[in-house]
Amino acid sequence: MLETLRNAFKIKDIRKRIIFTFFMVVVIRIGSQLPIPGVDSDVFKAWFASQTAEGMGFFDAITGGSFYNMSIFALNITPYITSSIIMQLLTIAIPKLEEMQRDGEEGRKKIAEITRYLTIVLALIEGIAMTIGFSRGGYLEYNSGFRGGLGIVSVVLTLTAGSAVLMWIGERITEKGIGNGISIVLAVNIISSMPSDISVLYQQFIAGKKVPTAILAAVIIIAIILGMVAFVVYLQGGERRIPVQYSKKIQGRKQVGGQSTHIPLKVNTSGVIPVIFAQSLLQTPVIIASLLGKGGGTGIGSKILKGMSQANWCNPNEPIYSIGLLVYIALILAFAYFYTSITFNPLEIANNMKKAGGFIPGIRPGKPTSDYLNRILNYIVFVGAVALAFIAFVPIFFSGVFGASVSFGGTSIIIIVGVIIETLKQIESQMRVRYYKGFLND
Repeated sequence: MLETLRNAFKIKDIRKRIIFTFFMVVVIRIGSQLPIPGVDSDVFKAWFASQTAEGMGFFDAITGGSFYNMSIFALNITPYITSSIIMQLLTIAIPKLEEMQRDGEEGRKKIAEITRYLTIVLALIEGIAMTIGFSRGGYLEYNSGFRGGLGIVSVVLTLTAGSAVLMWIGERITEKGIGNGISIVLAVNIISSMPSDISVLYQQFIAGKKVPTAILAAVIIIAIILGMVAFVVYLQGGERRIPVQYSKKIQGRKQVGGQSTHIPLKVNTSGVIPVIFAQSLLQTPVIIASLLGKGGGTGIGSKILKGMSQANWCNPNEPIYSIGLLVYIALILAFAYFYTSITFNPLEIANNMKKAGGFIPGIRPGKPTSDYLNRILNYIVFVGAVALAFIAFVPIFFSGVFGASVSFGGTSIIIIVGVIIETLKQIESQMRVRYYKGFLND
């Protein structure tokens, strides 16, 4: 990794891209600390501190502390992520969008434009819902000059504009920086919360303990973190290569074709999406109940909400609530199969191979090839989904059993490692293009 960055800085164009990306990251972090005009952030912080255990931790982590500070970037890029997922689902359901996607670069630009407009709409809706909810609960205290309707309008517009600016920054990083812009924004937000989390772990398990106990705790914490990172790296790089052979054809007096290639099927075919889907589905009702001041009673509804909250899972004193963890794991498995089914079509791949004269050795073209790919895919998806569930489970287990209260977990590690790997690949790709251009110009 260090060698790649060292070589990248030797190339003027790539060095400019890296520096541009760095300054964009600085802008993001500054914006995460700027409070919304007129809002008393201290009142909101006091409320948030009492609600972190009820499912707000991860949301604050992916916003880089912006939500905790009630800054201009409080919504962050979550509306863009949501709109991107919605567009992916609609592309499968709406033939017109599917046709756009197949139109090449021009079609992708149109889909990207629709995604931007949808992001603004979602940001506006989320901003209105959040502002009204906090206002009714008395959590948004306004300074002089920003009361009543004026205060609500100013907060909504600021939240929407902040999300739009972050979307624009992400696209500029993709265009003028090192690429992978939106993912870099998300990863930077998560990384920014890690120093405080490490400080919490230090105060909780190391500070004030006897030297042997402190050393043992430090070794265990470091081993768990490094083990998780290594496992995620292995998972992200794992793939099953399906060999494909193309038959030879006679064109004029020459034989063409006959080359061998492969279809790479990633073990983690759906990335971190199943974990985010499952987490959102379970945590959204908990967050809404917190905003409305509900869920603190002893009724069946309150118990269900407690079971849906990660803060109550793996608690030895209240094991009944760990049923929510089993539901969480089941949702990860289900969403892994669902998301893979809408992004990977074995029948379409089999038909394209047949048209191009390709076949899998030992498997007949057409439907037998489709069935074979589907069978292999189901096995791979299961392995990848179980691995994802394990990565998500480890931090929850240590948090419940040992009280290790940190905002980042398995989901955050998957995102960070995935973004770093993809960004390094982008830099290496740009370096290769630069070398090829230099060779051709010579």
